[in-house]
Amino acid sequence: MPASINSLLATGTRLYLDSIDPQLVRENISWGATGATSNPIIISNLIKTGRFDDQLVSGIREGLSDDDIAWKLTDQLVTDAQDQFSGIWLGSGGDQGWVSFELDPLIEDPENGLPIAARVSRYITLGRKWSAGHTNRMIKVPATEAGLLALEELAAAGVTLNVTLIFSERQYLAARDAIWRGAQRRESLNAFKSVYSIFVSRIDQYCAKVLPDLPAKLQGMVGIINAKRLWKLNQEFWKGQPTRLKQELIFASTGTKDPKDIPWKYVAALAGSDIQTNPPETNKAIADADVNFTAEVRISVESGIAAEMDQNINMAALEATLMAEGVSKFVEPQKKLLSLIAEKRAALRA
Repeated sequence: MPASINSLLATGTRLYLDSIDPQLVRENISWGATGATSNPIIISNLIKTGRFDDQLVSGIREGLSDDDIAWKLTDQLVTDAQDQFSGIWLGSGGDQGWVSFELDPLIEDPENGLPIAARVSRYITLGRKWSAGHTNRMIKVPATEAGLLALEELAAAGVTLNVTLIFSERQYLAARDAIWRGAQRRESLNAFKSVYSIFVSRIDQYCAKVLPDLPAKLQGMVGIINAKRLWKLNQEFWKGQPTRLKQELIFASTGTKDPKDIPWKYVAALAGSDIQTNPPETNKAIADADVNFTAEVRISVESGIAAEMDQNINMAALEATLMAEGVSKFVEPQKKLLSLIAEKRAALRA
């Protein structure tokens, strides 16, 4: 294991890989990764490599629809990653070794115009379907209005959840409280596990674009301050609950976008936290670097800076903008994935 990765893990942070590429999964497990996640962008990018053409052709020849082929391949890739992490899952008693399965982003596609009740029902139906029969699979549900309303029933049904696209304290509290209500309806909390994916760098991108006059000491730091605040809230809430497994935050969107920033800016600032889902290139940069991490997440944010952030930023507007962008970033790759499969189908017929 690279010394720099080892120093990060020594702070208490656990790494999830932001990919289910079988090759990257193997490499990152050797670097200490204890989980992974999937989404439409990841699946689309894997399709584009051409490495999975045989599976696509097989589905086409079986007479499956483009949508069915997409989900069959996604299920296969996630299951393969689960198999690679199964030893970690068993060894940790179910606390680690999870792989996240993203539910259909087209549920939230504005072009489909599904009413909220139909979206909620769809999340519940698909969450139960894709979790059935799996031990170390998390079902990823976005913190949209419909996603949040589906969480209690999914948690009550025993589905292990990863709530994604969380930007604000409001979303985190709504997700956490809904899942906890559902969990308490189970016969036992023994297998109850939940995680909450907080997006970090996208917040700083928003501030740089929408709030260019933000005080210099806040610009590029809001994502970190927000993440630290939510981490502390999560720690304080769950330490008082009778759960065997840890209920954790995942820090996502930890890759830097500003070329002036070091690649591990967010990784370092949140080191010592629960889980980080880092892009493969971020983990590679850390592995190749000579850097020593300390548990910076435990260093409290100065109250004056936090108060200034609250005064200068309308979190409701930030959340609304970033949620709309986030949904689009899931919906469009799913559409492109279906288009890729359609192209393969046309080429096969030709």
